[in-house]
Amino acid sequence: MKLSKSFFILIALSFFTHAYGKIDKPNILFIFADDQCYETVGKLGLTDIETPNLDRLMDSGTSFSRAYNMGSWSGAVCVASRHMLNTGRFIWEAEEASKNAEKERNAGRWWSEYLKKAGYKTYMTGKWHVRANAEKCFDMVRNVRGGMPNQTPEGYNRPLPGKKDPWSPYDTKFGGFWKGGTHWSEVTADDALFFLSEAENHKGKKPFFAYIGFNAPHDPRQAPKHFIDKYPLKRIKIPKNFLPMYPYKEKIGCPHSLRDEKLAPMPRTEHSIKVNRQEYYAIITHMDQQIGRILDALDQSDFSDNTYIFFSADHGLGVGQHGLMGKQNLYEHSTKVPFIVSGPDIPKGEIISLPIYLQDVMPSTLALAGVKKPRHVRFNNILPLARGKTKIPPYKEIYGAYLQLQRSITVENFKMITYPNVPIIRLFDLKNDPYETKDLALTQMGKRKIKQMLPRLFELQKEMNDALDLTKTFEVDL
Repeated sequence: MKLSKSFFILIALSFFTHAYGKIDKPNILFIFADDQCYETVGKLGLTDIETPNLDRLMDSGTSFSRAYNMGSWSGAVCVASRHMLNTGRFIWEAEEASKNAEKERNAGRWWSEYLKKAGYKTYMTGKWHVRANAEKCFDMVRNVRGGMPNQTPEGYNRPLPGKKDPWSPYDTKFGGFWKGGTHWSEVTADDALFFLSEAENHKGKKPFFAYIGFNAPHDPRQAPKHFIDKYPLKRIKIPKNFLPMYPYKEKIGCPHSLRDEKLAPMPRTEHSIKVNRQEYYAIITHMDQQIGRILDALDQSDFSDNTYIFFSADHGLGVGQHGLMGKQNLYEHSTKVPFIVSGPDIPKGEIISLPIYLQDVMPSTLALAGVKKPRHVRFNNILPLARGKTKIPPYKEIYGAYLQLQRSITVENFKMITYPNVPIIRLFDLKNDPYETKDLALTQMGKRKIKQMLPRLFELQKEMNDALDLTKTFEVDL
């Protein structure tokens, strides 16, 4: 039997890989928060919050200061964000795919399925909130959680002026994150440590992909008392863009009756916002401690030199900014999230200001695994950016949408938000006004910008298969 030259090359390559580990596929650790806005990482200096382990992760890798979620087709923004993440599809295509998510997964058009086929041992714990079967998506699954821990009636519309607060973030009788006896963030970290230990059994045989989904800092924002005590109310600052009430809240789909918006009384009081932010910071710091446990375990393992870590969140949150509590809006506080990548060839301590989408993590990990980007995946591999190999932005514009009630487009440093039911257009200069407090739409410069940006939004809608017709609502002399 005559063997080809290519056969011997393959044998030699296989031996070289096994013996020296030079071209082994890297491990991938994905840590995902829920409802965490970009500003709540201490190292950024934008909020007086303690996140020593996220700071440490920033020091060890590269961060993106403008990572966005596109928005949502439902009030549960996390559902849309997570379907975009796992399918790789843009928002309206992801909505269609979500209706048959298990069919999509079964057909292999799914993040974890691609990595399984690439030879990865896959793990998952925590928040899922996707309409595919988590137990089938991953090889090993522990403690799959729903969209949020149970909230209680006492947790809404609080605290009221002059009345005793009926709810406590550290009283276990309210259940929520305390249901089961151990805080869910601690359970998620425990599971991650178990996965790292279990992955030792496959070391040298299979790389791992671990999907670690925290429910924190979603409400009910609960944490042990000593984390609450870190943030006395005198330490909490009112946001620069605080409003007692958002003027267009009803017509943009954010009435006080919306679940997220009824967490605090309306109109908003400075005291109620301070209390809500106190609890928000505390649960983030508690989650950060759990992330530290995971990072410590990875550092102490044999995997540390060959593992890429991605950290992000599914979307941000208002918590009083613009008078809004939730994420059902297109302001930066609700669409922009932390995004950190760390790995063997990723520069340390760098911050990149080019805009990306958080769902770019999916094709980025496929590239690490040697998987060719599938045709249906619309998001981009941002590793060339993270590695400093390019400065070309992956997107010319950033698109945003919420139901059929809000649309936005961000071009360089200008964001235009449209409310067709009002109707009104708002324009903000993000470089000079990062908190979006000065609407420039009625200025001469603003009118010129809007005339430039509206046609680009219309074109972007076509690209996104966005059926909402804005052309008749906003009649502008173009």
